[in-house]
Amino acid sequence: MKTRLFPPRMKQLPARRSATIAALDVGTSKIACLIARLSPVGGDGPSARGRTHRARVLGIGHQRSRGVKAGQIVDMEEVEAAIRRTVDAAERMARTQVDSVIVTASGGRLASQHFAAKTRIDGAAVAASDVHRVLEASATHVTERGRVVLHSLPIGFSLDGACGIREPAGMVGAELGVDLHVASVDQAAMRNLLVAIERAHLSIEAAAAAPYVAGLAVLEADEAELGAIVIDMGAGGASVAVFSGGVLVHTDAVTLGGNHVTMDIARGLDCRLADAERLKTLYGAAIASPSDERETVAFDHVGESGEHSAHASKSHLVRIILPRVEETLEFLRDRLAAAGYPAHAGRRIVLTGGACLLTGLPEAARRILGGQVRVGRPAGIDGLPESARSPAFAAAVGLIVYPQFAGREYFEPRREQEARGTGTGGYMARVGQWLKESF
Repeated sequence: MKTRLFPPRMKQLPARRSATIAALDVGTSKIACLIARLSPVGGDGPSARGRTHRARVLGIGHQRSRGVKAGQIVDMEEVEAAIRRTVDAAERMARTQVDSVIVTASGGRLASQHFAAKTRIDGAAVAASDVHRVLEASATHVTERGRVVLHSLPIGFSLDGACGIREPAGMVGAELGVDLHVASVDQAAMRNLLVAIERAHLSIEAAAAAPYVAGLAVLEADEAELGAIVIDMGAGGASVAVFSGGVLVHTDAVTLGGNHVTMDIARGLDCRLADAERLKTLYGAAIASPSDERETVAFDHVGESGEHSAHASKSHLVRIILPRVEETLEFLRDRLAAAGYPAHAGRRIVLTGGACLLTGLPEAARRILGGQVRVGRPAGIDGLPESARSPAFAAAVGLIVYPQFAGREYFEPRREQEARGTGTGGYMARVGQWLKESF
């Protein structure tokens, strides 16, 4: 099987067509697979969440992740075996076999770029060819060497200086402009992920940025329209997706996650990693409580798993956890501010991902980031087991939703140059039909 150098693009699912899809989320702490049936909503249009299809989960499988560190593959054989077991469990539950999957991209230094362009249309009505031309012009920028584009999303069009136009076709003006948002990841990280999946005898239907699809799963349509920041806090890192006007406008990521808290506990208490993870999950908190001094936690020192356990106060545990949580949130705050998206600027902040379940984290985020903060859980999916209604499954569930929104993206199959980092990175508009990719 020939290995892809970059992920294919996702076609938007036609509004009147049903489909069965498989979603695969390869994370640092777990690997999850969901198989779902998408059926048209019917009626007059999309549902209240902006979705054109109703999703019903047929099967689910998840395994402890092995061979992944900070969102990147470090042991190919272990990752391949974990993917095989996860997909097999989902197939058995769904009583069907899948050949292709949609995958998340959570590692690889996720980042954003914005390009803009204008073109003359001489006072005529905007045609599909005009939209095609201005999108091509906006994307004729040299991409950074070694990067692979995941999403190319037009944030908005302008006509004779009037901004905020979503669909310019048929409108009359002299000059058409566009602002294009491009989200990309490191080529090496994406290539290794695709290799691991293909070694498990699966083809890749598409890849999507983890915070983007997590936002599709947990945000209400009004939140995405008014402006929201989704922070997907995983074991290996935290990634960010900023939504405004119903569109993804910015992505970023930092390599600080739940595993860093676990390591801090293990070093601070001189305990085993398994005990550190248990203490974090059962007793950990990012906020102090008056009763912490009276409560104690038991653990074994490294190399001393005997009858006599060591003890520490819960307040000591909180003092170990809190600095790392504050560092992560402050880092995200500074990165957002530097990108021009300050978290306190009237935007709602939605925390998701397994690491956001730490007690007191929303309060810490509210104190450091400002604004309104809530924990986001996947919603609007039928047949989802109660165990999967956790923020830890937001990205996996979002992959099921993603095919309904993929039609917003525009691209040109100039793949070989982009994979080498030597081409222009141009992405032409999908107008009327999707261009067929060749590899």
